[in-house]
Amino acid sequence: MSTNEGTSAFSVCRGSLAWCGIFAALLLTGRTAWAHAAQAVQPSQTQQAPPTQQASRTQQQSAESIPAPQVSPGAQNDLTQVSIENLMNMEVTSVSKKEQKLSQVAAAIFVITQEDIRSSGALNIPDLLRMVPGLDVAQINANTWAISARGFNSEFSSGLLVMVDGRNVYTATFGGVYWDVLNVPLEDIERIEVIRGPGGTSWGANAVNGVINVITKKASETRGALLVAGGGNLDQGFGTAQYGGSLGKSTDYRVYSQYFNQDHMPDLTGQNGGDGWHILQGGFRTDSELSSKDTLMVEGTLYTGEEGDPSVLFPSVLSPSLVNADLQVSVSGGSLQSAWNHVFSTRSDTTLLVSYDAYQRNNNIREGRKTFNLDLQNHIAWGKRQDFVWGLGYEESASHSDGNLVITLNPADLATQVFSGFVQDEIALVPDRFYLTVGTKLAHNYYTGFSYMPSARATYALGAHDMLWAAVSRAVRTPAETDTAVRINFAGIPGPGGVPALVSLIGNPNFQDEDLIAYEAGYRATVLNSLSIDIAAFYNSYTNEETSEPAAPFFEPTPLPAHFVFPTMYENLMHGETHGIEIAANWKITDRWIIRPGYDFERIHMHTDPLSQDTQTALETEGSSPDAQAQLRSHVDLSQALKWDTSVYFVDRLIAQDVPSYTRLDSGLTWRWKEGVSLSLVGQNLLKDHHLEFSDFSGATRSTLVKRSAYAKITWEF
Repeated sequence: MSTNEGTSAFSVCRGSLAWCGIFAALLLTGRTAWAHAAQAVQPSQTQQAPPTQQASRTQQQSAESIPAPQVSPGAQNDLTQVSIENLMNMEVTSVSKKEQKLSQVAAAIFVITQEDIRSSGALNIPDLLRMVPGLDVAQINANTWAISARGFNSEFSSGLLVMVDGRNVYTATFGGVYWDVLNVPLEDIERIEVIRGPGGTSWGANAVNGVINVITKKASETRGALLVAGGGNLDQGFGTAQYGGSLGKSTDYRVYSQYFNQDHMPDLTGQNGGDGWHILQGGFRTDSELSSKDTLMVEGTLYTGEEGDPSVLFPSVLSPSLVNADLQVSVSGGSLQSAWNHVFSTRSDTTLLVSYDAYQRNNNIREGRKTFNLDLQNHIAWGKRQDFVWGLGYEESASHSDGNLVITLNPADLATQVFSGFVQDEIALVPDRFYLTVGTKLAHNYYTGFSYMPSARATYALGAHDMLWAAVSRAVRTPAETDTAVRINFAGIPGPGGVPALVSLIGNPNFQDEDLIAYEAGYRATVLNSLSIDIAAFYNSYTNEETSEPAAPFFEPTPLPAHFVFPTMYENLMHGETHGIEIAANWKITDRWIIRPGYDFERIHMHTDPLSQDTQTALETEGSSPDAQAQLRSHVDLSQALKWDTSVYFVDRLIAQDVPSYTRLDSGLTWRWKEGVSLSLVGQNLLKDHHLEFSDFSGATRSTLVKRSAYAKITWEF
């Protein structure tokens, strides 16, 4: 072990012990307080309810709001007025596609509530996700992020499935998410459910290391007008205008428009990074009660914008390397989705979700895609101890691209289909205490044919305030179009006999699914109304992971001059394992002050198969995510009208990318001037003028430095 490695290991261990000590102190403090209060305070009468046996809330209902905790009307937007027990009893829908209490879900799940969103100071969804232990969030440049769960981070993290109200926004071209155009107005988000770990049984392929479901409010919850306006040194101008109302007695609606303009960040030399951007977006949502048993939700968005794209070009066959380029890329697109729910009885209901997405990005590859999705789901409660959810799905997606000398897809136009079906059965082995959920998803995709994704999950209630859970799951990552059809040219070199040659990476039409077997366990506990703790541990075993292997040279006459090609090709010749622990806590110190610590630690060990000649991918994969992360979020009511929120995030270094560790400090004040009007002043990345968070391995996307920023915002609801 080198000196640097030893120093890093010592730092990680020291940080781990320090943060584990904090959590131990929290636990001991809470348990001691509980013991001293046991004789003076009667135990809470609120018991942990068993997983519901009623009609499931399926994909349309997952877009509905969760009832607010029973607090005074003026305090519903105040974190300090919500009891810890109510937070733990929040209901979620993204694990098993039906309502379950957070305290009883057999998965590592974190819920970002609307109160969390208000207090975070974040202006976009990626910054919101920084508060989730076990999630790796890194900003590459002003308009590009790398976000993953439990390691394997990259610009397109192919093992993370992201949805909006159950609509999949994962792009099959690159296998990941365009975070820059995921611009749901933050005021309209009911909650964001983040699952660390597989979700393939419910959601299908590519839900390997995590699932994120952004759930928006019903239109009935956004009646009236909303105006938001603000600006600062980085976010130079942003605003939202929205109005909601009713159409007759059975339909509610909202319409909105939002715009933002963000300045560029500095490049690695401190000069203009060329990554400034702006986007204009509009959208609507309607919710209708068609009858006493039928509801219909329809929503849609349209957006257009322009982004600075600090990337690379390959000017000619004779170029010795890629050259930097500052492109201006136009982006546009939209979506339309509807969800119809019919209730047959208190023991059975059905949901049909239909969606259509289209986008166009005029970047290097000049790529666009249109996707149609259809999902049918049915719930049946059978007897007193079993609860079935089953469904069928169909997806058709068509892409087109033009490409250039640096990157092309072959074929340039491709249409694919996915057929799927799933079934899950929740069994009450011991009613009100011990539950087992088993199920599987079967899917057929264009590239690799059939795949199956089974899981078994169990919860056991130790008492009224704590529970254990465990799960074993299989998940698969199906090939993206770039895995099978991409051609990337890196450099021109002298070839045999003086004939030019290209060094290239090409896709493999026979690329196979990447497989995961995941073992997870966790513990959740509520200590009186002052402290809750959520701990999750995992061990993941990966096979058939992607490598880049030398392939046979070939000759091609075009583009001129005629040249040889020395290619490497994608293969499935890597395997490995990861293990780690994630901890989150909520501690209400006083009636005016609540803190939320978090910590996660992970180790990644990847190995190439004996036939592999790839010496880089395993090291890059291991070093693409931090070994340790820690956070501490604080919310204080300075007065009835003035709130102070502060967040501190520590991120360990990225070894493979030579990105040093950093600590981010965000802090903001919110003043409720009068009813419906609030003013906010927020500072972000306050500790340093700028810092680096991520470097793309391929060099196709150039990194810039995240800089210190501040903004002011006014929100008016009437």
